[in-house]
Amino acid sequence: MKNEIRARRDAEGISQADLAAAVGVTRQTINAIERERYDPSIELAFKLADHFDCRIEDLFDPELNGVGEGG
Repeated sequence: MKNEIRARRDAEGISQADLAAAVGVTRQTINAIERERYDPSIELAFKLADHFDCRIEDLFDPELNGVGEGG
């Protein structure tokens, strides 16, 4: 799923390891999410949104992948 994780992480100037530690996952998980190879659980999505102080929809855009389109 398209996401803004890397852009937000870069804006904060934190590493994948720093973000991973903040939300309780491995650096490899953050890397996989950024590369759109892994979609996070809803729990992890909430943790990421909480970390970046935004809504889940601000981080992940399901319409970019055809999800959420009517019909």
